[in-house]
Formats: sequence, structure tokens, C-alpha cells
Amino acid sequence: MLFQINMDMKVSKLAENIIGSEIIKLAAEVNEKIKNGETIYNMTIGDFNPKVFPIPAELKQYIIEEYEADQTNYPAADGMLELRQAVSGLLKQRGGLDYKPDEILIAGGARPIIYSIFKALVDAGDTVIFAVPSWNNNHYTYLNSAKAVVIEASPDTYFMPTAANIAPHIQSANLVALCSPQNPTGTVFTKEGLTEICDLILAENKRRGAEAKPVYLMYDQIYWALMLNGVQHFDPVTLRPEMKNYTVFVDGISKSLAATGVRVGWSMGPKFIIDKMKAILTHVGAWAPKAEQLASARYLNQLDKYDAFLNVQREKINTRLQGFYKGFQMLKAAGHPVDAIAPQAAIYLTIQLALHGKKTASGEILSTTKDVTRYVLDEAKIAVVPFYAFGANADSTWYRLSVGTCKAEDVEKAIHSLKDALERLH
Repeated sequence: MLFQINMDMKVSKLAENIIGSEIIKLAAEVNEKIKNGETIYNMTIGDFNPKVFPIPAELKQYIIEEYEADQTNYPAADGMLELRQAVSGLLKQRGGLDYKPDEILIAGGARPIIYSIFKALVDAGDTVIFAVPSWNNNHYTYLNSAKAVVIEASPDTYFMPTAANIAPHIQSANLVALCSPQNPTGTVFTKEGLTEICDLILAENKRRGAEAKPVYLMYDQIYWALMLNGVQHFDPVTLRPEMKNYTVFVDGISKSLAATGVRVGWSMGPKFIIDKMKAILTHVGAWAPKAEQLASARYLNQLDKYDAFLNVQREKINTRLQGFYKGFQMLKAAGHPVDAIAPQAAIYLTIQLALHGKKTASGEILSTTKDVTRYVLDEAKIAVVPFYAFGANADSTWYRLSVGTCKAEDVEKAIHSLKDALERLH
């Protein structure tokens, strides 16, 4: 007997009102074009093409060996000790951070880490401060029924928030969410900029006193191994050691080793917070697979191999980002209303397509950012993500261009295609 589905059936208010990903919506449109045989330069994906950016060969072999050794049962709830020890060594020797294995939590990538940080630190009605554009802070804030204080960052600071932006809201804050290198911009905090934010948090916690709930800092540094062109990465605890009491990190191998599907991420922070995050994830079950954990531990214990891989990885990424950056500067110099911020880190280039008000060959006016995005996709065959997909103003002319799936030979082709499309506007 078939049952009639009642389309008026109700779900939770949280599920009813959750917002889908704008990036996924755009990706569906791009994939449909590719499916129909169009050549599309797809720069929307914050991921790597494994044929262009494979994971380290040794890591791949270690994963296979661990599965052959039948390492397929549950891992330890806070992560395999071998991996937590290896991460502790990596952080100390390459990041200058001193975290013991029991101050480190392993999870299935960065997303469960962020989820557990919010769940451990943010109550319903608490205030979370974050800047836009940024990745998914709005969604995690919503999932915790928290209040969002959204700072619209500007190109003047390379889209990184400042202490001056945060200061008016700090007394009501329970969590400040920062990311550096930043997704979607590929830009980073300066030493002075991050130090000022740390000092602001420390001063606020001193004002609150020992009895009040502190303002904590979630610091996402998942891209920190992919610094380019001599740009330096800074973290709160190195700059201000007192911040160790209030900082919980987001980290892992997803981006540094092009291992997004391997699902090995970690957090480090005060042990009492890490223990609560562990308890939360115990009920979620968002663990990294045991074989991948043991393989990652073996790989990270060989930092010479890790360093050699990263040197090649950064060069491959930088070649692509610099190619696009120079291409945009060439188009700008030719009088086209486009721009780009020089790449600093990660796999992203911040580009500007200030085409609002332009008229196409068919007479259509590009009135909105969605119009511009569609025109560039349809006419230049280039797919990029507008910053409004990361929470910025709907009229923003800025975009994320990702090179994680880009072949080196496609850079010049994509710029030439964009040039032709721009020349058809008036």
C-alpha cells in the first residue's frame, strides 16, 4: 500500500529556515553547462582537482597500507594518540605553537571542529562577531540560535576585519570568529592588525573579571601552510601568549596537503574546552577514519617530506594565482573596469568585476551582481563566486577566484576569453 506524502508536514524551525549554500546553487548551474558540452573555466570550487593537485604519494601509500592492516574499527574519540603526537610536533616545529596531545582534538575535517567550537562556547542568544566576506560563519551562528554581529570588511584592509571594526561590539560578544589566511579572499592579517584584535579581547576579558563568561576567539588557520611570496602567517597565541586561555584553533591537512576528501582536521586550545568539544563530537560521530589518522601521523612525522611537498604545492598555486593577477592588471590597464588584489595565501584570488550598468551586445543592461555573474559565465565561460555568497552586500562587485582545479595552461585561455567578453560590452 502506498502512502500519500503530506506536503504540509512540519519539520523543526531550524530546518525550515536554514539557508542553502549559494556556492552550491552556482555550482549546479556550472555543472549543467559542462554536462551540455560547454567549455567552462570553473573557478568556483574551494577544492583541488586530484589529477592536478594530488595528495602526497607517501600519504596515499600509507593510507592503503593502514587499510591493508585492517585499521577499520572506531578511532579514539579525541583522535589517535599517534596523530595527536604528530600534530603536536608539527605545530611546535613549523608553527612555533606549544600544544600537548591532550590539548588537541582530531575530527573529520575542519567542519566538525567549527561545529563543536560553536556548540562548546556559544549559547542560544549569545553574540558572535565575524566579518564578511567569510565562509559559513553565518550558518554556524544560525545553527546555535546566536546573534550575529556582521562586519562588512573593505578592500582597503584586503577584506580583513580590524580592531576598530570590532571594538564597538566587543562588550556584548561571546565569540569572535576569525580566519587567516581568509576564505574567500586569500588575504591575511598583518602582525599589527591581529595584535590589536588580541589586545581588544584581552582588555575586554580583564574588564569582565574571572566570574563572567569570557569572549573567546575561534581562529581558523586551515590555509596557514599555503603562504605565498614571502608573506608571513601570524597567530594570536604567538603574538600574545595570554590569548592561549581564550583561543581555539581550526586546522588540518585538508588544504595544505590537498587532502579535502581524506577528512583529517584538528583543533587545539585550552584542555577544558577541547574535552567538551570531544564530548560533543562523541555524540555526532564526526571522526576522521582510523586508517587515515594513522597514515597522517606517519606522514607528519617526516617533516622533510612534508616541507618538500609544500614547496612544490605553493609554487604550483602561486604560478596560477600570479597568472590571473597579472591578467587582471593587464585588463585594468587597458581600461576595463576590473581589478584584483595581489595574492598572499591559500588558493584564492580576490577579483573585481565592476560591470554594473554595462550593456551587452544584445542590449541587456547588467543591473545586478547576479547579472554580471551570469554574463561572465555565459560569455567568457568563467565561473567565479560573488562575495555576496559569503555574506557580503548583494551589490558587491568583488569575487572569489579559486585555482584548486585549474590547469596551468587554462590561465591564459581564461583571461583571453574574459577580454573578449569585456570588449563586447559598452
